[in-house]
Amino acid sequence: MAESTDGVLKYVGECLYRSHNDKYYALVKVSGKQIRRSLKTTDLALAKRRLATFREKAERLAGHDTGLLFDDVMKRWLDLIKPQLKASSYRRRVTSLNCLLPYFKGCLVRNIGNQEIEAWRTKRAAKLAARSFNIELETLRLLFEYAKEDLRIILENPVERIKRRKESRKQLIIPTKKQFGQLLATMKLEPKSQDAVRLVEFLAYSGLRLGEAREVMWSDINFANSTLTITGGEIGTKNHEYRVIPLFPPLEKLLKQLQLDSGSKHPQGRIFSIDNAKKSIAGACKRASLPHWGHHAMRHFFCSNAIEAGIDFKVIASWLGHKDGGVLVARTYGHLRAEHSAEMAKRMTFDASTEPKTEAGNDSK
Repeated sequence: MAESTDGVLKYVGECLYRSHNDKYYALVKVSGKQIRRSLKTTDLALAKRRLATFREKAERLAGHDTGLLFDDVMKRWLDLIKPQLKASSYRRRVTSLNCLLPYFKGCLVRNIGNQEIEAWRTKRAAKLAARSFNIELETLRLLFEYAKEDLRIILENPVERIKRRKESRKQLIIPTKKQFGQLLATMKLEPKSQDAVRLVEFLAYSGLRLGEAREVMWSDINFANSTLTITGGEIGTKNHEYRVIPLFPPLEKLLKQLQLDSGSKHPQGRIFSIDNAKKSIAGACKRASLPHWGHHAMRHFFCSNAIEAGIDFKVIASWLGHKDGGVLVARTYGHLRAEHSAEMAKRMTFDASTEPKTEAGNDSK
């Protein structure tokens, strides 16, 4: 007989017991193992309904290996998701699980409950930034969901009720047109940075992510239709979908210059021979006393220019490869439109006292 805090639970009916404080408990046996669960009520009728639901869930465990350790489930889950994820996404899950392993290694998954999860959260949250903690939390939630729905070795996901930590939004420092010009001019002073200069220009004029830009092939460019198809190469784009953007005037000019520099009317292969311009950008920013920008700042630069040009958020989102119809663009760059609008408003200087200008010799008499 299972015991409560001050004695033996009292038998009420099949698989149903009551504690000293009148709370009801379910005790069921699955594959020879006893499972006890509080039904969180003192109402008998409600307890019976919850018992029926609990027994139905518990029966799903019959015939499944409930003796699996966290380590075992982790390996099985990683093998399952590897073919479904991009390499970078898979590495992120592996990194998260390696950080989680010290807290759950050797534990039976069915024995990991609220107490164990709370212990992990208390210790881990103090060491991590909100974003890193949320990635680990999401990974843990997905792992237990796999144990629940696929392996059927647990009844409930113990991470389900754990809330994400609020992430503070970093202030965007977007290059101005003048600063962008300074950056390029400084990079050009280094003879070995010419390829890096072209890559930075390409990112700024297209709005592509670095991973997308370095995989662009000459065959992806259609000068006749003025379009560029973005595939992401073997890795693919972030949302795993191709998209087509226009050859914006500065982008088209750059590509034609690159084509000319290649010495061939129909060059083949990738446009860029380098994978990134990280060192060149960092060095130029330092020498020119500019903020420490990376490749992604060029994507922000593209967006800020599009907004200043009055382009609709939804259109910008389609160029960037967002699937939310412009919600993220509006949330991230909305303040830029407000600033631009304020500057434009300063030009509205007319009022009732403003006299219309007349051409010389045609003044009204």
